[in-house]
Amino acid sequence: MNKREEVLEGFSEVFNKRAWLDKMKMEKALAGYTASEVHCIEFIGKHKEPNVTKMAESMYMTRGAISKLTKKMLKKGYIESYQKSDNKKEIYFKLTEEGKRVFAVHEQLHQEFEARDEIVFEPITDDQYEAFLTFLDRYNQHLDQEIKKQGMTIH
Repeated sequence: MNKREEVLEGFSEVFNKRAWLDKMKMEKALAGYTASEVHCIEFIGKHKEPNVTKMAESMYMTRGAISKLTKKMLKKGYIESYQKSDNKKEIYFKLTEEGKRVFAVHEQLHQEFEARDEIVFEPITDDQYEAFLTFLDRYNQHLDQEIKKQGMTIH
């Protein structure tokens, strides 16, 4: 296996292990909520004036899928929709009290996961972070270009 394959396999292995560990605790703490609902709540809780388009781009879903998801979440009382007085065309979302509760639980879990993994990040130098971030940025740009070649859009 060459270095490139080792890096890609390493990314995949770390991602899968972290997802598996995090998922177990998330599912227990957020039982009754789908992963898509929690991600949607997270996006709404973290962004100013979230709408279907912004959420679709961020969550790598179609606008139709986000519309369907938000309709379900409106019915369940996790989010509310609103319009600005100067733009009656665009619909935005905000969290209800229940949505805010789920958001707070989710954020607390992320803090726990960060604390769990702190031992790995402690010794990393700024130069090492910069090199890694440069690589990730370059790889992301490359993948964006490949997606464009396929005639698809994500962002």
